[in-house]
Amino acid sequence: MIRDRDALARTAAHEVALDCVETGIAAAHPEQVVRERVTVADGRLRIGESAYPLDEYGDVVLVGGGKAAAHVAAALETALGDRLTGGVVVTNDPVSTDAVDVVEASHPVPDEQGVEGANAVHETADQADEDTLLLAVFTGGGSALLPSPADGLTLADLRGVTDRLLQSGAPIDAINAVRKHCSALKGGQLARAAAPARVVTLLFSDVVGDDPAVIASGPTAPDPTTFADALTVLEEHGVDAPDSVRNHLEAGADGARRDTPTADDPLFDRASTHVLASGWTALEAARETASAAGYEPLVLSSRVEGEAREVARTHAAVAIEIVETGNPVDPPAVVLSGGETTVTVSGDGRGGPNCEFALSAARTLPDEAVLASVDTDGEDGKSGAAGGLVDGDTATDTSRATAALADNDAGSYLAERDALVRTGQTGTNVNDLRVLVVRGD
Repeated sequence: MIRDRDALARTAAHEVALDCVETGIAAAHPEQVVRERVTVADGRLRIGESAYPLDEYGDVVLVGGGKAAAHVAAALETALGDRLTGGVVVTNDPVSTDAVDVVEASHPVPDEQGVEGANAVHETADQADEDTLLLAVFTGGGSALLPSPADGLTLADLRGVTDRLLQSGAPIDAINAVRKHCSALKGGQLARAAAPARVVTLLFSDVVGDDPAVIASGPTAPDPTTFADALTVLEEHGVDAPDSVRNHLEAGADGARRDTPTADDPLFDRASTHVLASGWTALEAARETASAAGYEPLVLSSRVEGEAREVARTHAAVAIEIVETGNPVDPPAVVLSGGETTVTVSGDGRGGPNCEFALSAARTLPDEAVLASVDTDGEDGKSGAAGGLVDGDTATDTSRATAALADNDAGSYLAERDALVRTGQTGTNVNDLRVLVVRGD
């Protein structure tokens, strides 16, 4: 999975960090997850503890979007066989399927192909009736890959506000509050279009807390946010949105536009949701790998958020504490964390949250520690890599490292030092995975 692994695995500690990354990502791949969580037997589709009698439906249709959506569709197609009668998903990582149309589109900035795909998803849901079992598959990246501009807005409007939101450093739930209210699909509006069909949503979570309303901006989930909330996001994060977007949101806040459906809407009576995989999926697999290698594993948190370079300093401090005091765990140890850090962009360099995390931590890592920080989808911002693998020797030129961080150019710095972790697209997306290895010597 990891390119140039032999060059990266300079010591046994580096090897363990890479092993944890690989097993964590592999455990969250749709083929593995669907095989473990979804079965079809005796005419029933079973998802975890829930069962859906397939003979009660004239059609079983699959729709969705996200970086891993096509991989999920392919795995479900294998499970359902000819029970699956059609569908469409939108992704930037296409794979071959028989019954489901796969539309390739752009991420993170939406494009025309995404609009066409989102419209096809919307039309497929709109054609469903009470005899339809609609499987709605969403993974990380679904928000950008399913652009469906609300009446009066254009793709250029969505691109403009998306780009400015991403640069603002706003958290994903805040970004999605705006996206929902600029869309004809998100924030439960796909479920509205599908009613009265039976809607079963299958999620691969890339958000802290695994809230279905946040994952891919919740196309089939009740929406707790409003037009007024979306306006607040723009104000709090200083986002200079296009005039058309701001006017649209203001009209909604004034009651001139129909808001997204809330939890008490009857349309959700025939809807259910299953989170098939999340950051914990990767963390648990990495924890088992660390233990098998003879290291004491500790999951620090699956909910780490904040500015990447600042949160990284805390992780480096944990490494120092382990070395000097044996707290919170005795070495040799592997400390794991997940979640999603962000970057407030002020420079024009090459990087992403995980590269910034790795480089920032490297400035103060003790000699006994190795840190890997990756995005499980294999794409960390504009770095061209999944993230970085660093140790106490990576950033010995502290002033140069700090300058690279200031210019958001951590990816270039790490590339010069052969410290980038490259995987290519991984077929999954369950947020960030960080592995801190502390040797016992």
